[in-house]
Amino acid sequence: MFPLDSPWNISFAGCGFLGIYHVGVASCLVERAPFLVHNARHVYGASAGALTATALVTGVCLGDAGASIIEVAKEARKRYLGPMHPSFNLMKIVRHMLQRTLPDDCQDKANGRLGISLTKVTDGENVLVSHYANKEELIQACVCSAFIPVYCGLIPPTFQGVRYVDGGISDNLPQYELKNTITVSPFSGESDICPRDSSTNIHELRFTNTSIQFTLPNLYRVSRALFPPDPMVMKAMCKQGYKDALHFLERNRLLDLNGPLRDRPLLAMGEEEEDCEEDEGENKTETEDESHAEENSSSVYDSSIDKHIIECLPPILHKALVEACMERRSLVQSLSNLLPVRMASAMMLPYTLPLESAMSLIVRLLEWLPDVQEDVGWIREQIFKILQHVLGQASKSFSQRVSAR
Repeated sequence: MFPLDSPWNISFAGCGFLGIYHVGVASCLVERAPFLVHNARHVYGASAGALTATALVTGVCLGDAGASIIEVAKEARKRYLGPMHPSFNLMKIVRHMLQRTLPDDCQDKANGRLGISLTKVTDGENVLVSHYANKEELIQACVCSAFIPVYCGLIPPTFQGVRYVDGGISDNLPQYELKNTITVSPFSGESDICPRDSSTNIHELRFTNTSIQFTLPNLYRVSRALFPPDPMVMKAMCKQGYKDALHFLERNRLLDLNGPLRDRPLLAMGEEEEDCEEDEGENKTETEDESHAEENSSSVYDSSIDKHIIECLPPILHKALVEACMERRSLVQSLSNLLPVRMASAMMLPYTLPLESAMSLIVRLLEWLPDVQEDVGWIREQIFKILQHVLGQASKSFSQRVSAR
């Protein structure tokens, strides 16, 4: 049983687009054991986990958070190269999403309680920040924690005047070693809340404090962290997070059965609501391959949870995800999805991609103008340090050769 006689923390692992799993976990904790969230001393996160931790601490609607992740994934999937396409600016989208969803007083709720994992560019050391002067600083900390070098850009963003990159590079699961830290990860491993694959493979990879077992479902999850799957598969991942959190609460006898009642009848274990199945059936737009892959990656449990516990997502979250998964296609979009048009587009890619890249470069240069002086100064400083290091090494090597003679 989880010890409640001493302060506890919650920590969300970095995981890219699999952050939708964290939304399901957070939704379950808020609904089924709200005291775990409200009384947690700290809520930590790295990269995508920092975004969920921020939403949890600042009181952002988790339905909006989940829908935003799916919208970003859909935007990436529209392009042939996915998130690697030159016109896709992930950091700009994340910043806009945070500015839209975070309340104006978010820094007051986050100060001293929200810990965001960052990696300092100069020495690669991990920094866990927990104090923010205003909303913009909190947004900037989240952007820094999610910035993957090359994948997101070449010039790292700054937080309080210091350059940082993805916190998952140095510490992907902050404070995991503390006894009373509830660790959350979408990868099957040793985290408190994570998928439990049916495979008995005992080999694991520990990536900056995150346990990842060598299983086929985990390989699928890793491949989808940076290249998002179909929206319906992401919805299934969110539901899996809700179920895994539910099992954690049941195992540790933490279920708050006296919490707020739902607006729909309770279902027996393993059942689904008809409207859930209908919505999912109506909105599937691709083949079932990815869905089957995600089903294989789902946990296998011998359930002992009370039969009155709901297995479907909470109504607000479920509605938001279903609406986000819906494809609102115009006539032009419908025509562009026809096979002949898609084949012609693929054949024209060697000609259209350079043009799109040039247009995207011009737009980014115009957006970069306010920060040119600062960024160019930083680049010059880094080049000077590299030259100093190279010259120092060359001088040392030359001195050793002279003394050897």
